[in-house]
Amino acid sequence: MPMSLSDAKVRNAKPRPKPYKISDGEGLFLFVMPSGSKYWRLKYFFADKEKRLALGVYPDISLADARERRGQARKVLAAGNDPGEAKKEAKRLATVKNGNVFEVVAREWFEMRKHEWMPSTAATKLSRLERHVFPKLAQRPISAINAPEVLAMLRVIEAKGTLETARRMMQICGQIFMYAIATGRAERNPVPDLRGALKTPVVKHHSYVKTSDLPLFLQNLEAYDGSVQTKLALRFLLLTFVRTTELRAAEWTEIDWDKAEWRIPAERMKMREQHIVPLSRQAVAILRELQMHTGNWQYIFPNQHKPVKFMSENTMLFALYRMGYHSRATGHGFRSTASTILNEHEFRADVIERQLAHSERNAVRAAYNHAQYLPERRKMMQWWADYLDKVAAMK
Repeated sequence: MPMSLSDAKVRNAKPRPKPYKISDGEGLFLFVMPSGSKYWRLKYFFADKEKRLALGVYPDISLADARERRGQARKVLAAGNDPGEAKKEAKRLATVKNGNVFEVVAREWFEMRKHEWMPSTAATKLSRLERHVFPKLAQRPISAINAPEVLAMLRVIEAKGTLETARRMMQICGQIFMYAIATGRAERNPVPDLRGALKTPVVKHHSYVKTSDLPLFLQNLEAYDGSVQTKLALRFLLLTFVRTTELRAAEWTEIDWDKAEWRIPAERMKMREQHIVPLSRQAVAILRELQMHTGNWQYIFPNQHKPVKFMSENTMLFALYRMGYHSRATGHGFRSTASTILNEHEFRADVIERQLAHSERNAVRAAYNHAQYLPERRKMMQWWADYLDKVAAMK
């Protein structure tokens, strides 16, 4: 059958006030719009109904390309199938295939879970995925990934000496595979097959001030000649032994002056439940002093360079370095100092653990235990503040 179109004729087809078409034969035609856009279309009949199939846009799809696509569609018709429906199914399968690659599933898992974590924790998890895992597994169909592939990725992390990071990434990958199974995109999780395949990281505890070193430490803290705000932050951290992330982002609105309590919202707590910190007289006195310096800001401990933000994570650590405690003490280590001494003085372990805001394994109790043991905790926190005063006075 002679063809009515040529490359030149297609190229030179001019727009008109109304759309028009130029036939090429066997149902193929060029549809020219008033805007000048040109579309390839195929007219065909299926089940006694006239239908149209879009074959692409000129010049992205040339005349030769359009004729080839017409030929493919006619083969589908000859097999008794509808080319339009076949195209939809191919598009659906491509979408499913793309949705099955590791990175897509991993990002879905992340979006579903990130509300459970503190923003900084969520950012760290995503950053580690993007830095360590995606370069190796991102475009692999998640159902096709096997244990040796995952291990090869983890070996790269392990080779850098970051054994704990390798262990954490293995755990995260396991959770992603379980999510893929739950959503019908994988049949098994290869991560359990890796048990024992990685080097075991040596657990390193935060450096902390020992009981015998506490008198000298308190004297050094009193003599600290750096920022007043930083000095008060360290004193307040020692009195309350909260996590440094919880202290740095503390806001004035969280302080209940009448009850002498600091109520840390659930979204800022590691365990995602509100935490009450009874404030000793000494802790309240520090807050009153801080009011004169930072009371007009949102944060109790604002960033000294950008007060609309809270204190940098390194501020207190560098202050400890200046005091001579590099590798000997950290802000987080104050929790160990307090826990050790309170246990030595026979305060109930449950009371100490609740004040440390450690994980509550019983889900029912966790729903209401933010105020658990509060009278005992209040007495314990005042005893702790008085104890620190006595130790600071030792020569």
